[in-house]
Amino acid sequence: MKIFVLLTIPVLILFSSCASDPRSDADISFEQFADRFLERYLAMYPEQSTNLGDHRYDVFMNESSREAMKAQAVFFEACLDTLRSLRVETLSPQHMVDYDILQCMLERTLFQLTELREWEWNPLVYNTGEAIYALIARDFAPLDDRMRSVVSRLRAIPAVLEAARNNLNAPPFIHTETALLQNNGTIALLNNSLQPFIDQCDTVLQQDVLVAREHAVAALEDYGAWLRRDLMQRSTGDFRLGKKMYAKKFALRLDTDMAPERLLVHAERELEITTRLMHSVASRLHSTLFQQDPIPEDSVELIRRVLNRLAEHAPNDENIVDHAREALEEARLFVAERQLVTLPVEPIRIIVMPEFQRGVAVAYCDAPGALEKNGDTFFAIAPTPEDWTPARRKSFYREYNEYMLKNLTIHEAVPGHYLQLAAANRAETPTLLRAVFPSGVFAEGWATYTEQMMVDEGFGGPELHMQVLKMRLRLLINAIIDQRIHTMNMSEREAMQLMMERGFQEEGEAAGKWRRACLTSAQLSTYFYGNMRINEIRRRAERRDDTEFSLRTFHDELLSFGTISPKYLPMIMKLPTEPAPVAAM
Repeated sequence: MKIFVLLTIPVLILFSSCASDPRSDADISFEQFADRFLERYLAMYPEQSTNLGDHRYDVFMNESSREAMKAQAVFFEACLDTLRSLRVETLSPQHMVDYDILQCMLERTLFQLTELREWEWNPLVYNTGEAIYALIARDFAPLDDRMRSVVSRLRAIPAVLEAARNNLNAPPFIHTETALLQNNGTIALLNNSLQPFIDQCDTVLQQDVLVAREHAVAALEDYGAWLRRDLMQRSTGDFRLGKKMYAKKFALRLDTDMAPERLLVHAERELEITTRLMHSVASRLHSTLFQQDPIPEDSVELIRRVLNRLAEHAPNDENIVDHAREALEEARLFVAERQLVTLPVEPIRIIVMPEFQRGVAVAYCDAPGALEKNGDTFFAIAPTPEDWTPARRKSFYREYNEYMLKNLTIHEAVPGHYLQLAAANRAETPTLLRAVFPSGVFAEGWATYTEQMMVDEGFGGPELHMQVLKMRLRLLINAIIDQRIHTMNMSEREAMQLMMERGFQEEGEAAGKWRRACLTSAQLSTYFYGNMRINEIRRRAERRDDTEFSLRTFHDELLSFGTISPKYLPMIMKLPTEPAPVAAM
């Protein structure tokens, strides 16, 4: 991947003659500082390094002690001071972008360490399962090499759990409850999912893994008992951030100066607009789906009736993967025939989602880390967990029906996350900062934009259009409940009512979203905000290009700069100005 090559052969570029190097001294100085920072960052956070594809630190786990947290804050503060001493006005436009990405990352991390301080009240910070899973999920090295790293990380688990005991005090009950569930999941991962890999190891190594696993599982079981008997009794904290803390996290997470209240106004207005559009589409579909039956006069009843009929077209555990494979090929062909965006050549593999990850969504995109060489992208599809009742399984597949599966294929694969991430890995950028610290706002904004774009271009007919509009309701309600829960004391009953009645969601889906909103403040707002910004950028590009506007040219240009905050794109793409962003559909 080109972005990795840029890191591995800097001597061929950085130290060429001044006559052939278009960069200024300031650009070179900044690149050197960025390289030094990333080297230290990757060593400081070995678990993130593994996920990114840098495997020099696979034998380590993140330091979690109180002293380590304080040392990290000191380091990031020093980096921020050094960065601010550089003269940003002397940098090229592309280097200015990377400078700002680093500055925002440092400010966001310092906020998390010194103000939000989740390491003192959020037990989810100490989930060790992902650190082990990241070593077995991909064949990035021979199995025995990866399993030696597994042994080292298994041995480090007790220290992480001890740090959790020392650091945590009075967390919110829902966080401790979820941490207990995750801890049980990690134990199951070590006892069950890890076993097939152990069976394939060298005999001597097998014994090392088994001993390390035994000690790690014992530590996790003790930790689970502590969560249940001790911390649960002290879990009296409020999961609601409050208006002041939420506003700061919102600004840093979304990388915006838009006030949260303004986004809420946009979301609630768009909820009304989208509901009216759903009524229009449902009216056209009703005669096809119900033949001579009269159209219900009540708008909500009409929409619900049409959605319920579409939900009957549901996959099941036996055919869900085949349906996903067909949906992916259908989306590929449509994008190619309409020349909507350049398709990547990098392979994408459809896999069955691991058991311990099931039960939240039916699909996800698992792309290789930005520093991974020749990594595969997985489009993971989930049959339901084995212990689910038939009623729960039926409800799940009513929500994730065949039309939803098509929509998810767009969002997660083509032309959504898989295509966007493949383009990002080909982007030519001054530093690796864009790859290591990608913008979630851009990634989710692009994926949700592609859902509406594909429907606008005629993909899937009115049935898929209806499903995409339902997903837009979810996107809007996500932003609404995110803010109302954390700043306006929205109750669980009120949130569930909004999701199920206005969003037409199944009860299980709504219950899961309530929990997610409580646990991940500000994250649920990234979808709608990112969608607004991508739509705004397209409108401005249409004005810039006028009669020469081409969707393929626009999309390829948009994706060519990496996964960066939408705020940079008007400058880079030389777009005309526009009044304050207005949501579009």
